[in-house]
Amino acid sequence: MAIRVMIFEDNQSLRESLYQLIHGSEGFTCTGAYENCSHLLENIYKNKPDVVLMDIQMPGINGIEAVRMLREKYPDLKILMQTIFEDDDKIFQSIYAGASGYILKNTSPVRILDFIKETYDGGAPMSPTVAAKVLNMVAQHSPKTKDFNLTGRESEVLVCLVKGMSYKLIANACFISVDTVRGHIRSIYEKLHVHSKGEAVATAIKSNIV
Repeated sequence: MAIRVMIFEDNQSLRESLYQLIHGSEGFTCTGAYENCSHLLENIYKNKPDVVLMDIQMPGINGIEAVRMLREKYPDLKILMQTIFEDDDKIFQSIYAGASGYILKNTSPVRILDFIKETYDGGAPMSPTVAAKVLNMVAQHSPKTKDFNLTGRESEVLVCLVKGMSYKLIANACFISVDTVRGHIRSIYEKLHVHSKGEAVATAIKSNIV
C-alpha cells in the first residue's frame, strides 16, 4: 500500500516539484498539495494522509502553529517539517509542538523520500546539520531540574528517540523486540506526561534528562 502524503508549501515551484516527486515515485502517493494552512483541518479530514510534509514559514498559519493544531485533533499523525532554517529556536519549537522530524529544503529528492518513509515507519528523521544542533542543545542545556524516574532501559530508548531512530533501529541497538520498544515508549510517554514522540524529545532536551 502506498504511503499517503500531503504537502503544505507556499512556494509554488517547490510545491509542484514535491508533488511530482512523491506522486511519481513507487510506494508513495500525494493526496493533496496546498499553499497555506487556511483550511488545514478540513484538508486533513478530506485527504486522510499518513504523513504531512509541512513548510515551517508560511503566511497566515505558519508550520509550527499548524503542528499544534494537528496534534490536538490528530495526535498520532506523522508530521515532517521542511524548511530553509537551521535556527535553534525554530527547531526546538517545531519539535516541542509535536513534529515527527525536521529536514532542510536542500535535501536531495531521494533522501526526502527516505525521510518520509522513515517518518511513516515511526522514526524521527532529521537532516544531519539539524540532528547535530539538537544533540548540541541537549549537551549545553542546564542540569536536570526534574526527576522523571525513568529506568535505565527507558533512558536508553529515549536517547535513541532524540537521535531520530525508528522503532526497528532502537530494537536492534538495544537488542530487544519492536514490541518491547513500544512498551518502553508508552511508559516514557506516561512518565514524561507527553503524547507524542516530538513532545518526548522536546521534554528530554528541555529537562536535560538524557
